Amino acid sequence: MDEILQAELDVLKEKGLYRSLRTVQSGQGREIIYDGHRVLNFCSNDYLGLANHPRIILAVEKLIKDRGFGAGASRLVCGNFDEHGLLETAIASFKKTQAALVFSSGYMANVGIISSIAGRGDVVFSDRLNHASIVDGIISSRAELKRYPHCDMSVLEEMLTGEKNECRKLIVTDTVFSMDGDVAPLLEITALAKKYNAWVMVDEAHAFGLFGATGSGMAEEVGVSDCIDIQMGTLSKAVGSFGAYAAGSKVLVEYLINNARSFIFSTALPPAVAVASRAALEVVRGEPQRRERVRASSLFLRRELQQAGFDVPSGFTPIIPVLAGDAVRAQRWSKILLESGIFISAIRPPTVPAGTARLRVTVTAAHTDSDLARCIEAFKRIKHYE
Repeated sequence: MDEILQAELDVLKEKGLYRSLRTVQSGQGREIIYDGHRVLNFCSNDYLGLANHPRIILAVEKLIKDRGFGAGASRLVCGNFDEHGLLETAIASFKKTQAALVFSSGYMANVGIISSIAGRGDVVFSDRLNHASIVDGIISSRAELKRYPHCDMSVLEEMLTGEKNECRKLIVTDTVFSMDGDVAPLLEITALAKKYNAWVMVDEAHAFGLFGATGSGMAEEVGVSDCIDIQMGTLSKAVGSFGAYAAGSKVLVEYLINNARSFIFSTALPPAVAVASRAALEVVRGEPQRRERVRASSLFLRRELQQAGFDVPSGFTPIIPVLAGDAVRAQRWSKILLESGIFISAIRPPTVPAGTARLRVTVTAAHTDSDLARCIEAFKRIKHYE
């Protein structure tokens, strides 16, 4: 067996697609220690810089001293703690929905939600660049998967037109796409859903905490929250913690508790993780300057990289793809940046389509003006090797 598997690994190495773990030897932050060296971290999803916020650390320390760490079981057995309910109430309030349900990860949330509300005979319409967990959830549901070209509303409408009214139809989309950093056309999607009697589910993983008047996400930013049936998001990115949620009606949450296998059969999040997320949400609400800083820094860095001659699409989110095209080239760029003290991983197929390998640059509220300047200078150094 090992010989066969090794041969396949060797092919990945030849194509520049081999992956290996890169170990960080410090806490998460704008600056991390990698391979014994202190480097600036420009590929983290800790967008608001909350992973090491003192208020969150204190909340966790207090709870661990009182109750320990592990949850002990699934929530339907004996692992349902008051902290889970308090977090769900906070999320529902934040999202302005009737209720919310916490899952152990974003992957498990998407798989659990979709596979429980869709099944044989149903159709799920999914943007081609959606999170892999959405695709896996659709496959698990055994519903028919129809993938429309990225943000192409004309094709989506053609697909919806061809379906029978009695068929259960679900449109699923990321709101901010994880590798391109662009935004789904939520106004058009919700209008089509209403026209063709379809449900809408959004994945706010890379928008929750960052956009909208209160930071609740892109649905709030665009003003379509009331038109969306299911809002999913993660607590592991801008919130700086771990886990995920589904937010919507009380009936939806009750249904998921009874049908979502990834919720029913998983050990609950440790209560300390739940209290960390709740403390982080309070920071998000109380410190809007963090998301303002992210937006300003993102626009600045994106513009500077474009002016330096890199292939960077326009946008306003903290996800800034710097397209290299070739996988080997993307790896070479990552190595050059690391030599300058800038840590950015190369993103290659199958995470992104063939021919679109890139450096996925992310900006956080913790990055200083000096950090941004260092990053720009390091990228300019790449040009000397091209």
